[in-house]
Amino acid sequence: MEGFSAVLPVFILVGGVLWGLFRRVNVYEALTVGAAEGLRVVVRIFPSLLTMLVCISLMRTSGFLEAVEGLLGPVLSRFGIPPEVAPLLLIRPISGGGALGVGAELIAQYGPDSEVGRTAAVMLGSTETTFYTISVYFGGLGIHRTRYAVPAALCADAAGFLSAAWAVRVLF
Repeated sequence: MEGFSAVLPVFILVGGVLWGLFRRVNVYEALTVGAAEGLRVVVRIFPSLLTMLVCISLMRTSGFLEAVEGLLGPVLSRFGIPPEVAPLLLIRPISGGGALGVGAELIAQYGPDSEVGRTAAVMLGSTETTFYTISVYFGGLGIHRTRYAVPAALCADAAGFLSAAWAVRVLF
């Protein structure tokens, strides 16, 4: 089965090219246009991602995140959440890029197969950048009063964090 997983990307790539040819699409042009759009996205998000990573690094270097981890650790442990993911709990509702940075640091530090690494990965996949999403959707619709949307979204994030920790404990 290991051999199949090694050639699967080749099959997907060849299948995509054949599908494009069948649909009479200039596959090479579509690929280069997609690559150019991807580079524009990278250039657009890089400054905010870099700023967030620097801020997270400053918070970690200054000891702020460790202090928060120490304060929240006993509470998180009672809910079955590894205390090491406390920075992720704080940053995820605010910034997706920052949360990815924290998640990458956790996975690099503790390993992808550790309880902390798995919990961080599942939390990243099961929660949302609440404040960003609300500002984009509500701002796009011209809604200025969010009423119950923010508390409900934060409750959903809390449920996602708790469920992620539970799922990792039960399944792994």
